[in-house]
Amino acid sequence: MSTVDLPSGTIHYRAVGPEESAQPPVVFVHAFLMGGAVWSRVADLLAERGIRSFAPDWPLGAHPAPLHPDADQTPRGVARQILTFLEALDLDDVTLVGSDTGGALVQYVLDTDASRVGRVVLTNCDAFDTFPPFPFSVFFALLKGPRRMKINLLPMRSRAFRHSPLGFGMLANDLDADLTRSWIEPALTRPGIRDDAVRLLRAIDPQDLLDVSTRLKDYPGPVRIVWGGADRAFTPDLGRRLQRAFGHAELIEVPGARTLVQLDAPDLLAEQIADFETTPR
Repeated sequence: MSTVDLPSGTIHYRAVGPEESAQPPVVFVHAFLMGGAVWSRVADLLAERGIRSFAPDWPLGAHPAPLHPDADQTPRGVARQILTFLEALDLDDVTLVGSDTGGALVQYVLDTDASRVGRVVLTNCDAFDTFPPFPFSVFFALLKGPRRMKINLLPMRSRAFRHSPLGFGMLANDLDADLTRSWIEPALTRPGIRDDAVRLLRAIDPQDLLDVSTRLKDYPGPVRIVWGGADRAFTPDLGRRLQRAFGHAELIEVPGARTLVQLDAPDLLAEQIADFETTPR
């Protein structure tokens, strides 16, 4: 695990693949209450193809170290942290890959400064005023306070509850218990992590993301949307609508996959990213 110090705080990240790669770098953006390890299988597959990728633990509630108290934890503020990360590591012509909440943050990045983003891959994610969709909107509402977050996450220490529809069970066909436990422990055990997460939840505004969606068509780079067809929250219709919002995006539907396409279909997603990287712009 490597670290980089940003004005907002320290970001931990995993870098996989050859340091001197002829292919553009890939940077992953994960969901709320998850960490960069959710991309591990895809990152390893890309490394086998000679592609270097970066999977940071963004400050979304499962990150190892609290941010500075004055860090901007609005969605656009986190998008600026992503941009600062790219600048700090001097990453350019980046393939930016987003999932779930991370897909919304990618949209904010494009709306803020897309100069370092060469291409975009989005899997099932928030879009328009679906930020977040039901039933996650109810779950997020239960976490909008440091004390409430700790109390309502306590049942998630049980694997059975954590992998049920009341936990992360809707997100993937097969979940690893150690991985999902790593998602909840930081917020359960560290007040500063809870504070960062709560500030983000309180700043989420579906109407703001809806406004961002009106400018997605202005992004000039190629966009590929890889959408799990069995997702009951981020439905296939939402993916098709997002494709139309970009105007020039490709849509690849993945039958049987749920929200976390990177877990349900890692080989396919890695192939789509790698193929996208070698396609001439």
